[in-house]
Amino acid sequence: MPVRQRFISPVAQAAWLWGWSAIVGVLAVAATTGFRWLARWVDWLATGHHAVGLVASAHSLSPWHRALVCALGGVLAGALLQYGLAWARRGPRGDKHLDYMDATRAGNADLNDRTTLTRTVSALVSIGTGASIGREGPMVQLAAWFASWPARWLPFSMQQRNAIMVAGVAAGIGCAYHAPIAGVVFVLELALGFFARGAIAPVFIASATASALMYWLVDPAPLYTMPTVEIKPTSLGLALAAGVFFGIIAWVLTGLLEAVRKLFAHIPPLTLRLGAGGVLVGLVSMAVPEVWGNGYSVISRVLQGQLLWQALAAVLIAKVAATALSSGSGAIGGVFTPSLLVGAAAGSLAAQIALLWLPPGMVGDPRALAVVGMAAVLAGVTHAPLMAIVMALEMTGQYQLAVPVMLASGVAFSISSQFGVRPLYGNPIEGAR
Repeated sequence: MPVRQRFISPVAQAAWLWGWSAIVGVLAVAATTGFRWLARWVDWLATGHHAVGLVASAHSLSPWHRALVCALGGVLAGALLQYGLAWARRGPRGDKHLDYMDATRAGNADLNDRTTLTRTVSALVSIGTGASIGREGPMVQLAAWFASWPARWLPFSMQQRNAIMVAGVAAGIGCAYHAPIAGVVFVLELALGFFARGAIAPVFIASATASALMYWLVDPAPLYTMPTVEIKPTSLGLALAAGVFFGIIAWVLTGLLEAVRKLFAHIPPLTLRLGAGGVLVGLVSMAVPEVWGNGYSVISRVLQGQLLWQALAAVLIAKVAATALSSGSGAIGGVFTPSLLVGAAAGSLAAQIALLWLPPGMVGDPRALAVVGMAAVLAGVTHAPLMAIVMALEMTGQYQLAVPVMLASGVAFSISSQFGVRPLYGNPIEGAR
């Protein structure tokens, strides 16, 4: 690790990395937007038309003119690539890391500047002169290259440099396709190869079959039905700030569960242990009956906007305590849905309290932050942020909240894992330990 990082606290290092990750997102927008503009400029040079899109430009030309543009464009792009790569090989990095995928899989953010520049220029010529190829690949390459600059020049550790590089790839995919979740999944499945290839098809088939049968034969609706909530321009900043809050809640919940388990471990007979837990949960339920069960019906009420902040505060505190008591005493069952309730209550509570101090236009609908809270707390508790993100969106059908859900879940997961809290689940659904 560089000397300048040696005496920096883990929290400061995390904040430093998060800050540069946000900057990498900005760089990716600049890279993809700039590439689009340059491709249009090349199109104008080749055709003399300012048409919107290459197909429109092609329609503006006669057949022979189109053929000539494509032929000359191919020759020029090929020459640029041939001589450009020869120039790149004479550089300090030679042939190393010609592609962002190779660099990502090798765990090396030291991209070849000359090679990337050569391939980008050649791609611009090919695309701008009508080649039947996509522009997204070069855009992602350019975004990864932009991300590699701070990764190489700033005092990051090797692991952090690789993370910045991978973030650039994901941001590039998200910009190119307007699909942020797809960007993350792309990196995990293809660039880093976290998933076993042999298991992908069976898992997809089984999940699709089960979901289809559930939809056609049981209940053709999301698990939690709620009105569609809109996203505000301030939702992203609010999600980032709330992500810290949700991360702390997840950290407290998991820490409390572990502490209560240790306390109940001093009661050897299981009969007394579970009995004591039942008594204590019963006492809590006397004041707040909503703690009974997994919390499904209460989540539904929260997502419908039926609980005010005073009731939400009581439910949140009581549910955390009751869940810790039941699970800590050894009662068989998971804390998956209770964690969703904690997140939904925390999100709606935070939004309603914010409405007391901020203009409604800045906060938006409290139900939106409830969905964000469900994913973020679940991500912090399970240490499975991708699962939490997709799960919350699918259960509620609020796909327009994908970006704030991603931001809050990423921050909550980082905070929960940063302080050494281990995930609760071996199996996230059943709570296997």
